[in-house]
This record gives sequence, C-alpha cells and structure tokens, in this order.
Amino acid sequence: MYAVILAGGVGTRLWPRSRQNSPKQFTDITGSGRTMIQETVARLEGLVCPEDTYVITGSRYADLCSTQLDGLPEANVLVEPEGRNTAPAVALACAYLQRRSPEEVVAVLPADHLIQDGAGFRNALRQAEQCAREGFLTVLGIEPTNAHTGYGYIQRKDGQLPLSGDLPAYSVNRFLEKPDRATAEQFLADGGYYWNGGIFVSRVRGLLAEYEKQMPDLYEGMNRIAAVLGTSELGRVLAEVWPTMPDISIDYGLMEGAEKVAVVPMQVGWNDLGSWDALESVVARDSGGNYPVEGEILPMNSSGNIVAADKRLVALVDVDDLIVIDAGDALLIGKKESIQHVKQVVEALQAADRTDFL
Repeated sequence: MYAVILAGGVGTRLWPRSRQNSPKQFTDITGSGRTMIQETVARLEGLVCPEDTYVITGSRYADLCSTQLDGLPEANVLVEPEGRNTAPAVALACAYLQRRSPEEVVAVLPADHLIQDGAGFRNALRQAEQCAREGFLTVLGIEPTNAHTGYGYIQRKDGQLPLSGDLPAYSVNRFLEKPDRATAEQFLADGGYYWNGGIFVSRVRGLLAEYEKQMPDLYEGMNRIAAVLGTSELGRVLAEVWPTMPDISIDYGLMEGAEKVAVVPMQVGWNDLGSWDALESVVARDSGGNYPVEGEILPMNSSGNIVAADKRLVALVDVDDLIVIDAGDALLIGKKESIQHVKQVVEALQAADRTDFL
C-alpha cells in the first residue's frame, strides 16, 4: 500500500505557533515531542514503508519535509507549484503512482490531524485497504462524539458489506455538508452518520478512472504531467498545466459523485485540531482543572485554562477558560469562546504588513 500525505496548508487558526514559514503540520502543537507530520508518518509504521510514502507540499515546505521525515526518499516529496486544493494534489500523486503500480492501493491522509489510538487507526486502515481491493473508493468515517457543526458528514447504508476483518464496512449513501445544530443533533440521534476526516483509500486505478469520468480536464492535465516525469520538461509542463487545474477538493470533485463508495467507521481519538480550544479534548487536565500543553503553570484560583509556554512560567490569578499560547516573539491570550477569532488577528497583521509575525 502507498501513502500520500497532504501537507500544503497553513493553519492560521493556530497562530502564533502555526506560521507561514512553519505551518501547523510542521509544528509540535500538542507537546508530544514530534511534529504533526512526523506523527502522521509514524502511525503508518508496519503498514507503509518510507519508500512507498509520498508527501505533497508547496515549494516553501519541501526542505521542511526532508528535514523532519528522516528516511523518506527526497524524490518522494512532490512539490505543487501553488495550492490548488486536494483534487489536483492527489492527481499529481497519481501521475507518479501509476508509473509504479496502478493496481496498488493508496491511502490519502492529511498531515495535520491528531489520532490518539494508533493501533485502532491501523486496523481501520487495513479494513479500508481490503475494501479498496474489492473495487471501492473507501473513506474512513469518524464516529461522532457530539453534534459538531464544523465537519462534513457521511451517511452509510444499512447492512454491512460481506468482507472479512475485525471492523465493519458499509456502502455510503451520501456525503453531507456541514449541518446546522438541529440537523447535527438529528444525525447523532439517528445513527449511521460519521464525520468526514478526509482520509481516503482506493486502488490507484480506481482514482484514475474517477478522474477520467468526473473531471476529464484535470485528468488530461495530469496525463500531460505524467508524460514528462523524470525529464527536463517537467518544470515547464507543470508551470503550464498547474494554473489550469480546478481549485476543488477531492470530496467535491470525486467522492460525492462516485458510485461505489464504502465507509469504515473508526473511533480512534481523532481530532483535526482546527483551533486552540480543541486541545481541551486532547491534553490531560491537571489537579487544578487546567490544561498544561507545554511548560509550567502556577494557577491561583484559576481553572479551565489551556496553556502552552515552554520557556517561561505562566502564573494565572483568578482567571478561567483562557487560552494562553506563547511563541517566543508573539503571545496569544483569549477566551475559549472567542478563540476562533484568531483568524482576525492574522488578517490584521496581514493588513498592517507585519510579515515578521506571519
């Protein structure tokens, strides 16, 4: 099985730790001692070897990939000229993989998600691999723990697919956009709905067939790139073709229109860590009711605070439910309920041309 890791984004909602020069996926957000992309590769151990692991990223981050992923062949860092969303990025990977083995299975994974149960994740990925070998485009569905309105959902059909393995698999009925609160609560009550975490598994040939059927222009562009791989023409063709690629996700471009799609549910402590308050469900709560991600805190009549400051002591006096993130040259302090507004901080810095803090 191949693995394609998508590592091109910039997580502005995790400023000030996530910056343009070192975005979320190349940062140790949880205090684990490893960056998120390192964690992503590590949890594939035993399933996918480094020679079969590919990372798609921008030119700005190619060196970071090579530096952080010891053992990954340099040729396996695939550089997209500019970000065009996940459908073109995966197509670029397919241009390489079809030359190696189009019948092989590929798993497509985001580089910046947290999964706490690595063994459970590998079991789910093995089951998804089996589905893929039976001809399904397969998505890993996260069993919802609450009526979350920030994720897309997957609805399964009734009745398990007749496959062996420790985990069930189901045909997908439909993909659904991010719901409102009432709809999300109804999904949870009805059952059979899963969060879409953006993890897909398929034969390379299956993805190619869907691109040809559903996105023929992108498919043609991908074939132009594939034709010049390994030649001096690659840079020129990429520069010509890439701007014509549609800016669209693989969910919209392929998965929602595919006819033979399966879902393997999993409950593995998944979290996309989309904002700092997500750490509340990841970091252990201390005896005072606070969440020390990094560094030492001294709470005085304070609880519910999330603190990451590894180079200084943080004293908290009569404050609750704050988020304190120290990045050395910038300090973020905000209420949990308002922390999504950190994107406005980034926008204000952009407007003021404070690139030193971006």
